[in-house]
Amino acid sequence: MEDFSKKELERYSRHFVLPQFGMEGQQKLKQAAVAVVGAGGLGCPVLQYLSAAGVGNIGIFDYDTVSESNLQRQVLYGVADIGKSKAKQAAKRLKEQNPHIKIQVIEGKLISSNTLELLKPFDIVVDCTDNFPTRYLLNDACVLLDKPLVYGSIFRYEGQVAVFNWKQSANYRDLYPAPPAPDAVPNCEEGGVLGVLPGIIGCLQANEVIKIIAGIGEPLTNKVLLTDTLNLETRVVKFPNRNERNSIKKLIDYDSFCGLQESKKNMDLKEVTVIELQQLRENGEDFQLIDVREQYEREICHINGEHIPLAEIPHCIDKISRHKKVIIHCRSGSRSGNTVKWLERNHNFENVYNLKGGILAWADQIDTSMSKY
Repeated sequence: MEDFSKKELERYSRHFVLPQFGMEGQQKLKQAAVAVVGAGGLGCPVLQYLSAAGVGNIGIFDYDTVSESNLQRQVLYGVADIGKSKAKQAAKRLKEQNPHIKIQVIEGKLISSNTLELLKPFDIVVDCTDNFPTRYLLNDACVLLDKPLVYGSIFRYEGQVAVFNWKQSANYRDLYPAPPAPDAVPNCEEGGVLGVLPGIIGCLQANEVIKIIAGIGEPLTNKVLLTDTLNLETRVVKFPNRNERNSIKKLIDYDSFCGLQESKKNMDLKEVTVIELQQLRENGEDFQLIDVREQYEREICHINGEHIPLAEIPHCIDKISRHKKVIIHCRSGSRSGNTVKWLERNHNFENVYNLKGGILAWADQIDTSMSKY
């Protein structure tokens, strides 16, 4: 058994006296290697608690940078980190928290051609991502590599946790054999998320990782834990092992599998740039500009136009012109882009356009005083 330093003996003393855990459990943590995919809302608490617990080798997979809107829930970062690499800043904080562990930063995007190789050195994979193509990619890779996958997801006030592929248990495809339709499930920007929710779900994920490594308790296999923070209710739902693993032979094109490419092919998004919008204004053109952000966002900054929050759009169809160009915008172009598609698909609008890049693009190219937003 590998020796612990004097400082490690003191640091992990509360683990050493735990029944069923003790020094043997801590030794297993020290020798383990865990890949955490995503260093955002879920990844932050997972990383913090695995690091504090003494997991000896942690891989941080993330290619995103810190933004102001992350700070409401991604507690590893501060204002000074805005614009910097999440993976690198997270690694820096974790090394300050526990200098006795090793941390590897992987900033490249996980894709079918590199995922098996990159995940192979790790014992357990933790899914802290926020999109379906990556979830299916991680699931299939873990099945092929025979590694347990600790899954978590969050939406508004609710979250899910499960353990897949532990000793041939059910995997993500047994729970969700097919992905939802593209744009059917809003992301955090579109649907929102309670700031403490990823902390709750991320801690539960970290708990499952520690249980699996130390060999204690009963992992959440063949069942999913559902949490509702509004009513503070949790329940565990069992689901059958349909042996979907037998259909997983290799990694595939997951964007195509989840319908993203077909969606783009069938419905090209009509857009105008911020420069084109500025020219319309300067030329005195008659058009309708609609802001679908929330009221608090509009109070931070706006570019005039009408305000119809996204949730009100289905009730305000008669307020949207069919006789002139309609330009819809939000913060980054995501919510407004989905609104344009929804209006075309469900109400046969042919004159609606998305403002490409949204308010952020306007701040970058037209009005730099708004760049704080």
